Amino acid sequence: MREYLDHGPLGFPVVDVGVTLTNGSYHNVDSSDNAFKQAARIAMQEGLAACTPTLLEPIDLVEISVPSSYTSNVLKLITGRRGQILGYEAKSDWPGWDVVTGHLPQAEMQTMILELRSLTMGVGFFKWTYDHLDPVPEKLTERILASVGSDR
Repeated sequence: MREYLDHGPLGFPVVDVGVTLTNGSYHNVDSSDNAFKQAARIAMQEGLAACTPTLLEPIDLVEISVPSSYTSNVLKLITGRRGQILGYEAKSDWPGWDVVTGHLPQAEMQTMILELRSLTMGVGFFKWTYDHLDPVPEKLTERILASVGSDR
């Protein structure tokens, strides 16, 4: 079960699933590791097909530090990358600087530093940490599933 859940039917890990074995038996001749793995894979394929799975993406918590004159540009940067602004405040012990906090999909972090440096004349910086998983927007889900389907 665990091996199947690590890669799921689309190649992505499956999370937040409970599995209960309700019936099983062992036979000296027919029982083997491969036979049990095959039975688990078939059970998972049938079980997941009956569910309504949701494609999730990792969301990071970002803290972006910039001179106050660039704060509005950073707010646009976050929202333009499917992010959610959590707030901003003056950066302590840094007169004239703000810290903008937000949630940003990890997929949108690829060129974040380049764009931030471009918007702030090279002085803006950020730190980020993984925060949670969130459903992928429907239009993006359709594109991802179409590309996964064409790969298989």
